[in-house]
Amino acid sequence: MWSIRPDRPALVGAFGLLVLLVGTNIVAIRASNRELAPFWNAGLRFSLAAVAFSAIAIARGASRPSATAVRDGVLYGFLAFAAFFGFLYLGLVRATAGLGQVILALGPLATYAMAVTIGLEPLRWRPVAGGVVAVTGIAVMYGVDAAADVPLTSLLSILAAALSFAAGSILVKRMAPADPVVRNAIATTAGAVVLLGLSALAGERWAWPHEPATLLALAYLVLPGTVGVFLLFLLLLRSWTATAVSTQFVLAPIVGISLGAILLAEPVGFPTVAGAILVIGGVWLGAIRQAG
Repeated sequence: MWSIRPDRPALVGAFGLLVLLVGTNIVAIRASNRELAPFWNAGLRFSLAAVAFSAIAIARGASRPSATAVRDGVLYGFLAFAAFFGFLYLGLVRATAGLGQVILALGPLATYAMAVTIGLEPLRWRPVAGGVVAVTGIAVMYGVDAAADVPLTSLLSILAAALSFAAGSILVKRMAPADPVVRNAIATTAGAVVLLGLSALAGERWAWPHEPATLLALAYLVLPGTVGVFLLFLLLLRSWTATAVSTQFVLAPIVGISLGAILLAEPVGFPTVAGAILVIGGVWLGAIRQAG
């Protein structure tokens, strides 16, 4: 799969679709968290996603993974699924979707700092300057006082999620190439096992969702929100730097604002427009301009 490297327009299109899906994901997580306990919610999602990835792999006639591929998939699953989504779902119990996206927007800076530290990427001024501009745009969009009524533990949990995903991105860049469907099947299985284990330890109630909104959110999160997102994520990592791909988290709040305006009739004022311009400018300066 993807044996032919996509050209630049195709990669930019894939990145745009990834941003759209990621921006919608966090809203769907908030919706499903209203009925389901956080670790059980995440564990159920990735159990179903693991089945979907495995079915796709079998249908494609994928070869049996090597011991190295299994090890890499499990490590990727611990960071990009168990840790990232465990922290994220927990933080979003109290934090709003918008605030969650604000904190996740720090992901590119965290990814770049880690990549430079281990020598995976050179130190350049554009990612630093672009990241600062983009995060400033996020602050303008949501306001520095947005966290006033949210527990500090929720903010720290989402920050830990951003750091976990950054570490997972770096890890994948250092791994040998592998079938993305098989890798995700292994990773979602590993993530589901850890998340369900945490749910059991926390004494959460395991129950299938009944509310129509929760069922719709879960269906979205399993298929486009997981299968689509992580196939696109691994595709982009084959051609772009980890820092460039991580800018999805900077653009995702724009999607949330747009969906809020269209579906919920939420007002869009000058700070929102000004912040969006800063975010797009920062992403272009720091990543998109030099990606590929």
